[in-house]
Amino acid sequence: MPWKPPVEDPFLQAAREQASARPAGLGRRLLARLVDTLVLGALIGGASYPFVTAALEHIDAKIEAAKQSGVTVQVWLVDSTTSVQFGIALAAFFVLGLLYEALPTAKWGRTLGKKLCGIHVRDIEAHEPPTFGKALRRWLLYTVLGVLAVGVLNVLWCLFDRPWRQCWHDKAAGTFVAR
Repeated sequence: MPWKPPVEDPFLQAAREQASARPAGLGRRLLARLVDTLVLGALIGGASYPFVTAALEHIDAKIEAAKQSGVTVQVWLVDSTTSVQFGIALAAFFVLGLLYEALPTAKWGRTLGKKLCGIHVRDIEAHEPPTFGKALRRWLLYTVLGVLAVGVLNVLWCLFDRPWRQCWHDKAAGTFVAR
């Protein structure tokens, strides 16, 4: 009986994995993004609600005090109290975004939405989950472009990009979304 290696050739296995990594469908990607947006929005909303409401109550109290003084005065809506409250809400956004999007993407290549839809983020060259730096760059660029209202063009870019269907945040991070 001829000698048989105990395991399959690891290089052959890696080549098969790379060949089987195909870009994910647009429907799955959209559904995964909606799930991730809802989950992250709920987390951020829950964490920042007390701070934002306190800031809004402070602003309302300042406006009411100015109205009752009977004198025309200038009311600054952003002061030391409101800037701290809104700063805490912004910090919650970045910390929770980092914990929900960047870390799971770097560790497993997927977030909850991507896991539910059966897709994952892969490095374009290694076909492995991206490094933490790439995952962070991907999430930050997606977020910044979304805030700047260019996010629609970012997301629509994958409709025309071939062969990997990368959005701008994927191109900047050197990643793609695979099935």
